[in-house]
Amino acid sequence: MTLRRPSDRQLDVLLVGLALLDAAAHVGIAEQPAAACALLGALALGARRRLPLATFVLTLPTALVTDAVLAPMAALYTLSSLNRHRVLLAACALTYAVIDYLPWPWSSLDATELSQTNNLFHLSYTLATAAAPVFLGQLVQARRELSLRLADIGEARAQERLLTAKSVLAEERAQLAREMHDVVSHQVSLIAVQAGALQVGSGDTETRRAAATIRRLSVQTLDELRHMVGVLRDSGSGPGELTPQPSLADLERLVDASGIEAKLETDLPEDLPPAVQRAVYRTVQEALTNARKHAPGATAIVRVVHRGDRVRTTVTNTAPLRQALALPSARHGLVGLTQRAELLGGSVISGPTAQGGYELRLELPVGRNR
Repeated sequence: MTLRRPSDRQLDVLLVGLALLDAAAHVGIAEQPAAACALLGALALGARRRLPLATFVLTLPTALVTDAVLAPMAALYTLSSLNRHRVLLAACALTYAVIDYLPWPWSSLDATELSQTNNLFHLSYTLATAAAPVFLGQLVQARRELSLRLADIGEARAQERLLTAKSVLAEERAQLAREMHDVVSHQVSLIAVQAGALQVGSGDTETRRAAATIRRLSVQTLDELRHMVGVLRDSGSGPGELTPQPSLADLERLVDASGIEAKLETDLPEDLPPAVQRAVYRTVQEALTNARKHAPGATAIVRVVHRGDRVRTTVTNTAPLRQALALPSARHGLVGLTQRAELLGGSVISGPTAQGGYELRLELPVGRNR
């Protein structure tokens, strides 16, 4: 069963009721002026959130002519929890302490009694009683402001994580743009060259006309491709990054230059789609980089196998032989690999092994990426 937190209005009603009970316990019905002051102070607490300073002023007569203290202390606490002016709060606390300490009526005050020891203890107690609600109110105000600030920080961090994720995806789009430019533009350029040669060398009019159309469409396709690649490149890469991309032919060189003891086992055919080859290469590259960074002294095995219509790439490293340096990591590389695999219809799974090492596995379909 969940308990509901009472609302502000319910708390105000409860506080007014307690103040009335406090006044009834300390003020007799026959003392009409004192009873009126106590009643005024108790009812004034209903406006303590909207008019905290006025509420405190209205409760001062209660402290002056009666022994009821709940209404003025509650009003002083509310004023302290809603106000930042420390000079005002100190003045209000001192005013309440003086009014509560001095006897009523003031004409009965005997100056010689103020220097007595018991009166000094009474004065110290009164000052502490006046300071307590002020300190408590300031503490509640600081806690409330801290909670709001923590909430703002949480929102800012969530926004930062969102921007970071967008940056990673933009970088991956830029990478795909480079690869698309490298593969597609090369193939379309060959089509345009072959169409131009056919247009010049053919003696048939219809053939030359068809070759001219093919060449014109190829050139138009190249222009549109360059425009689209430019849009993708602006999202996460700089100019001049459209360089040739790696393939499986570079895999052995990548393993040899990885900086760790690694073994490559592969049975892949040479006619795999370029997109699949690049995905395999990037996966092995990221896995070996992570092994070198997070598992010093470990060895790795890279297995790339082709079974049916799927290619599986597994990079497994052993447990580290020494403590790794505490390097910052946001797992952006794995995010990029996952995004690339999903675009190609595959998946990436990673996690620790039972022997204390780590394994990264990529599975991609071949037919749909041709």
